[in-house]
Amino acid sequence: NSNNNNNNINGKCTLNTERQHCDDTNNATDVCIRNRLCTINNNVQFVASEAEDEPIDVIENLGYKEENAVYKEIPIASETSGIPDYKASSEIEYNPQIRWLDLIAQVFLHGGALYGVYLLFQAKFYTLLWVVLTIWCSGIGITAGAHRLWSHKSYTASMPLRVLLVFLFTIAGQRDAYTWALDHRIHHKFSETDADPHNAKRGFFFSHVGWLFLTPHPKVMEKRKIIDMSDLENDSVVMFQHKYYIPLFTLFSIALPVLVPWYYWNENLWLSFWINFNMRFTSTLNAAFFVNSVAHMWGKKPYDKNISPVESPLVSFLALGEGWHNYHHVFPWDYKTGEFGNYKLNVTTAFIDLCAKIGWATGRKYVSTDMIKRRAAKCGDGSRFLSDEFAHKDQVWGYGDRDLQKEDAIELAKMQ
Repeated sequence: NSNNNNNNINGKCTLNTERQHCDDTNNATDVCIRNRLCTINNNVQFVASEAEDEPIDVIENLGYKEENAVYKEIPIASETSGIPDYKASSEIEYNPQIRWLDLIAQVFLHGGALYGVYLLFQAKFYTLLWVVLTIWCSGIGITAGAHRLWSHKSYTASMPLRVLLVFLFTIAGQRDAYTWALDHRIHHKFSETDADPHNAKRGFFFSHVGWLFLTPHPKVMEKRKIIDMSDLENDSVVMFQHKYYIPLFTLFSIALPVLVPWYYWNENLWLSFWINFNMRFTSTLNAAFFVNSVAHMWGKKPYDKNISPVESPLVSFLALGEGWHNYHHVFPWDYKTGEFGNYKLNVTTAFIDLCAKIGWATGRKYVSTDMIKRRAAKCGDGSRFLSDEFAHKDQVWGYGDRDLQKEDAIELAKMQ
């Protein structure tokens, strides 16, 4: 703030929960300069270490969002003395505690899943088909429902589709859609900070599964109170599941998958439980959480090299198209969650497109090619590739190819 004796900074840069805005008392077209001091409610100061030296309208066109900036808390100057208050701005003391019931649940699930894998060799053929079907369908509930629809509003779903997706997501058993979307919005808004529920900077184990049985950081609890969830609070389907989640989970995630094989083809009930609940539940859980761990650690960053998320074809295969994570964190509103590829590595996109053909999905949001190219050129690590359809346009077989670029041909002619 210009009132706090910061002589090298004119004006102010304020943040709200939607995006970054700039104002300057001397220049109406001022921009957010790198390292500009920012305040929230005149209480917390930040250094916007990745703000771009461009007008806000240009930044918005490139898909820049507040969640893509990296903030570092700095001491707040006292209004009376002007002396930085290090106590107020110091890191919150955080000693994570084990939530023993949650830990026991995870041990039971993963141990039981291994036992379920062993029992697969004794199961009937229809049981194998059934568990594959329930894994795939519940996965669609996660990716097309809780993630792309309710977390990111990347498309609009009709009532029948919303009911179907909430049903499939309940089979997955990964909490209710409202709670899942709340934490996921926080994850994008404050990615790789203490406010990130599964902050990958705390290590692979924590980001993958540890966060499920450790008490959350106080900043996570704080941000859960400020994220706008009004759209989901007005969604009757989401709120119905939120209100009655426990009985719905018991019915659709435990009873239905386990009892169908037992009732229809006389599968052993004991065997069906360990395969169709424990193994199935744990498989979808780990596939989804590979996005939180692997896709934040190992891979290329063609769209923004300054953030942790990466592109991971393996995770895309396992998580039905959710592994193009560098792209997704840069353009979280794109319903495809990726620029390239086909339906083989993005089954969820195929599902949404199919729903669009029958009128159940509308308003699919995406990103223009020009916007992608500009962002990749500005911030990417240079690893962005072209799809097969366009890759040949820059390639030639040798000297004499009529597709040789004009400037290259002129340069070659001079060398003769």
